[in-house]
Amino acid sequence: MEGALAVKTVLIVVIVALCGAVPTTSPSQEELSKAQDYLSQFFSDVGVSAPSSVLRSSLDSFDDTLKKMQEFFGLEMTGQLDSNTLEVMARPRCGFTDVTRYGHFNGQPKWDKTVLTYRITDYTPDLSQSDVDATIAKALKIYSDVIPLDFKQIDSGTADIMITFRSREHGDFAPFDGEGQVLAHAFSPGEGVGGDAHFDEDENWTLTSAGANLFLVAAHEFGHAMGLAHSQVQTALMYPTYQYVNTEGYMLPDDDKQGVQAIYGIRTTSAEPDPKPQPRPDPDPEPRPNRCSRFLTFDAATSIRGNLYFFKDGYFWTRSRSWDGITMRRIQSVWSEISKVDAAYEYKRSNTVIFFEGDHYWKIVGNTLLPGYPKPLTDFGFPPSVTKVDSAVHVSFTGRTLLFVSNKYWSYNERRGRMDAGYPKVIHTEFPGIGYRVDAAFENKGYLYFSYGSTQREYDYNRRRAIRTLLNYKWMDCN
Repeated sequence: MEGALAVKTVLIVVIVALCGAVPTTSPSQEELSKAQDYLSQFFSDVGVSAPSSVLRSSLDSFDDTLKKMQEFFGLEMTGQLDSNTLEVMARPRCGFTDVTRYGHFNGQPKWDKTVLTYRITDYTPDLSQSDVDATIAKALKIYSDVIPLDFKQIDSGTADIMITFRSREHGDFAPFDGEGQVLAHAFSPGEGVGGDAHFDEDENWTLTSAGANLFLVAAHEFGHAMGLAHSQVQTALMYPTYQYVNTEGYMLPDDDKQGVQAIYGIRTTSAEPDPKPQPRPDPDPEPRPNRCSRFLTFDAATSIRGNLYFFKDGYFWTRSRSWDGITMRRIQSVWSEISKVDAAYEYKRSNTVIFFEGDHYWKIVGNTLLPGYPKPLTDFGFPPSVTKVDSAVHVSFTGRTLLFVSNKYWSYNERRGRMDAGYPKVIHTEFPGIGYRVDAAFENKGYLYFSYGSTQREYDYNRRRAIRTLLNYKWMDCN
């Protein structure tokens, strides 16, 4: 068994039901049995036996190992199954043995390459495929942000990291046990199943605090897949017990960061010969666009999760559906690889947003850029002559996305994933009243809005007529 563990170490995240009234006196036989299993799995290489009136050697082994467990979790080292100890044993946790601070596996296994491939072979029906793709990419990105490793998703063949959602027996001699107990397990770096991660399909996978949060579980799993063991630091991602934390803007905690960098080194964005490089001065910084200018033009506009986004010169404004305030941010502060947005639209059915920038486009879920992007416009169905999309808007009740280029437009069938036949068509003949070109387009409360220059037309798509003319800056809460 030791030889097998030396080859591959399996991470088992255990979720156990909290006990009701935890006794402070003599523990029951069931509690002793559970404690024996707990200590055998997490604090002993050879296993321990519960106290017995018959076997004194078993009692000594149990007491000594119990004290190790109590010391690790900062409990009073009584060597007894008191209420505090039983409560800690009942917490959700991971299946590796426990160490202090960050830890590495014996022999410190690591990947000897700089680009790791991963493949998701089975998806959970609890979430959309795009949500799973984005969440897995986000969980891996917290590591690639701090170490010189990159991750690339592939759709076929054998990847370095194979990811699957399965239930019960699934071929690795570590069967899942149904909802509420083992959440997932993974393997340390190596050949074969090394780095692979398996998730229990019987769990309720979510992106919230309910059920099992896929991002947090996956991020912990991938820590083991990178070569990390457990940490005693309670705020560390690799702390043994699982608990939900807010995942928005989540970054790898310092303890985990130090641990993984001890294996792979520190990620640097570029090779700088000067150990203390000075920031390059910007002699002519570009001023922020003025949202209240009567001559305001938009590069792009779209709705995203009920809010309106307006893009201009590397920035974007957000108009929230819940209040009338306007916030402004730099595009790269949210989507680091995108410097400018020429056109954008939201496809609510798959919870995705498409950004067009020059001759390529990006697909995004939430604030996460999906792997494999950007892709060229030709992959979207445009002819090679199209090198820039001026604007785009999705019309939900037709299932079509309208894409405007110069004085023409295309119609894209989202369900079939291809352009409709017979396009492009001329804008001013098909959309009378909106003019000859469109800089930005979006949908709001059943109407389409087409902007060109500083003005826009509110358009009734069903009646094919312009309702009124507005100025762009009217959306910006200006007096």
